[in-house]
Amino acid sequence: MDFLLHEWLGTGELLTRERYAEHDRETVDDVLDLSEALATRWFAPHNRAADLNEPRMVDGRVEMIPEVGEALRAFGESDLLAATMDAGVGGLQLPRVVATACFAWFQAANIGTSAYAMLTRGNANLLLAHGTPGQVDTWVRPMVAGRFLGTMCLSEPDAGSSLADITTRAEPRPDGTHRLFGTKMWISGGDHELSENIVHLVLARVPGGPPGVKGLSLFLVPKHLLRPDGGVGERNDVVLAGLNHKMGYRGTTNAVLNFGEGAHTPGGEPGAVGELVGPLHGGLSCMFHMMNEARIGVGSGAAALGYTAYLKSLEYARTRLQGRPFADRDPSAPPVPIIRHPDVRRMLLTQKSWVEGAMALVLYCARLVDERETAPDPEARREAATLLDILTPVAKSWPSQWCTEANALAIQVHGGYGYTRDYDVEQHYRDNRLNPIHEGTHGIQGLDLLGRRVRAGG
Repeated sequence: MDFLLHEWLGTGELLTRERYAEHDRETVDDVLDLSEALATRWFAPHNRAADLNEPRMVDGRVEMIPEVGEALRAFGESDLLAATMDAGVGGLQLPRVVATACFAWFQAANIGTSAYAMLTRGNANLLLAHGTPGQVDTWVRPMVAGRFLGTMCLSEPDAGSSLADITTRAEPRPDGTHRLFGTKMWISGGDHELSENIVHLVLARVPGGPPGVKGLSLFLVPKHLLRPDGGVGERNDVVLAGLNHKMGYRGTTNAVLNFGEGAHTPGGEPGAVGELVGPLHGGLSCMFHMMNEARIGVGSGAAALGYTAYLKSLEYARTRLQGRPFADRDPSAPPVPIIRHPDVRRMLLTQKSWVEGAMALVLYCARLVDERETAPDPEARREAATLLDILTPVAKSWPSQWCTEANALAIQVHGGYGYTRDYDVEQHYRDNRLNPIHEGTHGIQGLDLLGRRVRAGG
């Protein structure tokens, strides 16, 4: 991390810019140390427990081990959720590249628990970019404080990744709100008791809009409505219909949500109350703000999972005694660490190449975000924005594919033990196997890259 941030990516030059003027090399290193300490103290210890005791739906509510909530509260108190945000909303105004490096510690320690924070951060950043000042004050500030958590609700049981086929509808009301009706599927963090409230960002159709994705609008739909004083009030008509039980990422609830099914009718009127975010029929372009951030976040999580498994297999190979060197097979000689065997070294070096390259790619993209937003030269900003647009699907897909392969090699280095639950590497593989699907498959990223991004602007 020190090499990538300070020697390769030139973080020191970034810190001379006005937005980051409150920070220097010392504060960057301090926040990295804080991230490592928090991840080690609060996130890593329950990684296995959350995998073995996945969330359950009991009487319409989610039950999970308490350590998940304790870790998220510690994360919220650290102010790291708002690491890159403006000081005006409680943010630290750290460079995005530094914040991405910091968050990799949490993803490596516990990808399931860290996912709640990643989604909430992306949700808040979308509202900062496209919400009204009132929406920022009402919803972003509690998320920054860790009191509310956020989601993104795109997929539906029949539509899946084909967003043009979304059928959830939003009916306008005289008071300026909308009432939503429909079902959303595969919603990470979709329901839980970890926070006072959950802020759902939901793609839906307003009747009379154009077909396909051009007819989608974006709505903020909270789990609980707020009282006039800002306190958490009555339940909105958002109902947990079920939990999906996954191969990995088990600590993150993955929900089927019904909007407007009538279980709760705020004000006696059917439908889930929602606020329009951004322009009518402009929902997908707004949602891309969160989707693009999430794509880089998924790539970062994949790199972190590959990296931590590599380090664990490296340590195992240094301490596991088995066999003798091929060129000296004296049966009376003591066994040697398996790192002495060429095939094991090949697997370790392959992992190292993939995971270090993936982490570098992700941090490079985060550095492009900083360049896009703060470069003194407008042309440099434009160039950074174009390159970031091209690399975003790559940063999602390449780490997801090759760091999962690195996880498979980490299991292989452990031999038969790697396939058991006595070692972490089998869980890291299962957790990472979701990332080639998260936020769009390789094929979808490829279509986006060649069909839209490469062609954009000629």
